[in-house]
Amino acid sequence: MSSMLRKSGSKSGGKSLDHEPSSPAEEQVKVNELRAALGPLTGHAEIYATDTCLKRYLRARNWNVKKSEKMLRDTLHWRSVYKPEEIQWADVAKEHETGKMYRANFLDKQGQTLLVMHPNRQNTSEMDGHIKHLVYCLENAILNLPIGQEQMIWLVDFRGWGMKYTIPIKTAREATNILQNHYPERLHAAILFSPPRAFETFWMIVKPFLDPKTFRKVKFVYPKNSESMKQLDGLLLKDKLKDILDNPTDYNHEQYAKLMEQDDMKSTAYWKIGEGRFQNGDLPDPGTMIKLEDSTKVKNQHPKPVLYGETPVLES
Repeated sequence: MSSMLRKSGSKSGGKSLDHEPSSPAEEQVKVNELRAALGPLTGHAEIYATDTCLKRYLRARNWNVKKSEKMLRDTLHWRSVYKPEEIQWADVAKEHETGKMYRANFLDKQGQTLLVMHPNRQNTSEMDGHIKHLVYCLENAILNLPIGQEQMIWLVDFRGWGMKYTIPIKTAREATNILQNHYPERLHAAILFSPPRAFETFWMIVKPFLDPKTFRKVKFVYPKNSESMKQLDGLLLKDKLKDILDNPTDYNHEQYAKLMEQDDMKSTAYWKIGEGRFQNGDLPDPGTMIKLEDSTKVKNQHPKPVLYGETPVLES
């Protein structure tokens, strides 16, 4: 393996060429370059910057190591200040009361986490609360990604939405910045379901904030347009989609709270048990479901889907 890596890097004096890798060996060369550029990391930064994480930042910057390093350093600084891993359910429970954004209790066709949003259920107006709520939901979605999955689906149900529910442009810009720059390659697709004409004005203002990669992941879907509905064929099961869109009780706050409190314990365990106990490259990804078996053993496990209100069960 080491000879392969040396061969891949020899063409540019020990540095890999600035192009998309054509093999796992070339990918690893890029990862090694980025890790070397970052230098030693400690604490939560070390836990966060797994090889899988580094690959996401490299993909987001078209495998340009220098640009990826800057992007990742910006994220590590942001995380050290904002501390997203320390946000708990109690901090965002009020934002969650109406079910305006929540993690679905099933996965999409590819086994990815699904975040559901109902903009017409907006119940608060403070930017800080909106952003903290978004970050909590992103961290929670990542925590519940099955092993081998890195991305999530957003389903935004615009039925019943009007301009009175529009969030301020400043909030939209900050939310977009966080998603694109601090959670790169985490979004598989954003499904905008039945957006009204009034949304087009807001969209025209927000669109310039999106980078081309994110923009291509946004799908406008109209229930009366069979062609646009086909965009859902490879993403969501029709019966599951119906459960969300046609069920007025799709969200139960008390039951969801119990699930999130369980997830808070999983998250706390992850960020605590990782510190000082793994070497770079061997750390479990935050997207892996983990359970603290005892004081010396951590076991990766697959998540079993649960209904809101049930106690999450981890299967070996």
